[in-house]
Amino acid sequence: MNQVSKPGYDNAAQRSFSRWWSLLLQLTQRDIEQRYRGAGLGLFWTVLTPLLMLAVYTLIFGTIFKSRWAGSDAHATPIEFAVILFSGLILFQVFSDVVVRAPQIIIQNANLVKRVQFPLEMLVPVAVLSALFHAAMSLLVLLPMIFAVFGKVNATLIFLPFVVMPLALMTLGIGWFLASLGTFLRDIGQITATIVTALMFLAPIFFPLSALPEWIQPFIVFNPLTIPVEQLRKILIFGVPPDFVALGTYTAVAALVAWLGFSWFQKTRKGFADVL
Repeated sequence: MNQVSKPGYDNAAQRSFSRWWSLLLQLTQRDIEQRYRGAGLGLFWTVLTPLLMLAVYTLIFGTIFKSRWAGSDAHATPIEFAVILFSGLILFQVFSDVVVRAPQIIIQNANLVKRVQFPLEMLVPVAVLSALFHAAMSLLVLLPMIFAVFGKVNATLIFLPFVVMPLALMTLGIGWFLASLGTFLRDIGQITATIVTALMFLAPIFFPLSALPEWIQPFIVFNPLTIPVEQLRKILIFGVPPDFVALGTYTAVAALVAWLGFSWFQKTRKGFADVL
């Protein structure tokens, strides 16, 4: 009996997942297009924006401030510093785009709340995929610059998914939690940007973790950006394999945060219509 019904059940599950994934991609595409709707250059801005930002970082840190990467594992020139900085900011932008947007995401889509058939929990994954798309465009700008400055693109680039996906999972969980909380407490949206900015300066984006006093390093590791930024720099800039122990621990924590965030979102979503 079970053997007869199982294929039909599997097919139904596959169709359900296929529809869910198709809707997710459609919403992500719409989200990206809406961001540049009305702009004369359209989606070309997805490449032009990171290119302009990289030029600005190179000018400011490489020419004006003449900043150098000070650490026990690297002593980079000012221009190399700008490239190293930009690599960290790519991941920060993924995190920032979602976390700053999340508290308002249900409010901005209030028309969807009363639609029983619409999966509201999908709004945060759409924001994450949109942020990852823009990160990919930034990476396409960064890689030629890495080649121009350092003379090669390291083969350790193949480890990129092991660095990016745990951060995406962590961001997803935090996004679900903030999306729900921001619907009930509108002030959350006002303070999130400040907290995210603080996390940027408390993450090893402008400096290597090794440059900090040893007593403070364990505290900086609790920043959700620290491990992904450090590992991305290893594989992109220095050609070193990532620390899989650190990434494994981070991934486990990220999975827990994602599960808790999703559970919180699903538990509280029934009250969204009452406050909108």
